Amino acid sequence: MTLLATAHERGITTLTLDSPENRNALSARLVGELGRELGECAKDESVRAVVLTHTGSTFSAGADLKAPPNPYTFVALLRQIVTLPKPVVARVAGHVRAGGLGLLGACDIAAAASAADFAFTEVRIGVAPAVISLPLLPRMDPRAAERYYLTGERFDAAEAARTGLITLAADDVDAALAPVLDGLRRASPQGLAASKELLAARVLETFDRDAEDLVQRSASLFASAEAREGMTSFLERRDPAWVL
Repeated sequence: MTLLATAHERGITTLTLDSPENRNALSARLVGELGRELGECAKDESVRAVVLTHTGSTFSAGADLKAPPNPYTFVALLRQIVTLPKPVVARVAGHVRAGGLGLLGACDIAAAASAADFAFTEVRIGVAPAVISLPLLPRMDPRAAERYYLTGERFDAAEAARTGLITLAADDVDAALAPVLDGLRRASPQGLAASKELLAARVLETFDRDAEDLVQRSASLFASAEAREGMTSFLERRDPAWVL
């Protein structure tokens, strides 16, 4: 049974994260399926752009703590989104946490319903938003990143748009995306690929410079005693020992 649903209409392929029982957590299996489908989209001349969306009330809860992907595989997925020669558009109508925010950062355009909310929850389980910083920090307002990385606070779609995490917020996310998708359908494939290459250059510099360091830093944090306590407390639905 696949964790990813696919549909195609007038040049737009929609990839839907479809694992609502674990809030679309980024498991090794889901990351692998998403990477394979994106690879097919890259080769398919009938695909002008990709929309990445979700079933259920959560776009993604972040890494699946019970079956996490290899961090190098997750970095490769983020880079694949950034370098795909076709625009990738995120459509969010629910909650986004931790690693799920990395997917938004990698997408070229991200739109969210006004009721959506976001949080960098890593700090609350003893780790840090290390790997997802690769696409996020070049795009987010630095002061906003400092606040939300350090506090783990939830924030709404309007704030996400203000900080550069997403492109736009609207009460009706599909109505807001309609002119965006129309614009992509009217654009030439060559023009889209060349324009995306220009836009992605600064983000790719971050990948080339920092990916290995951030993977190693993430692995070290996840192997620590504090992270074990944080993940255990999360799974047991209790406060970790350090909460004051």
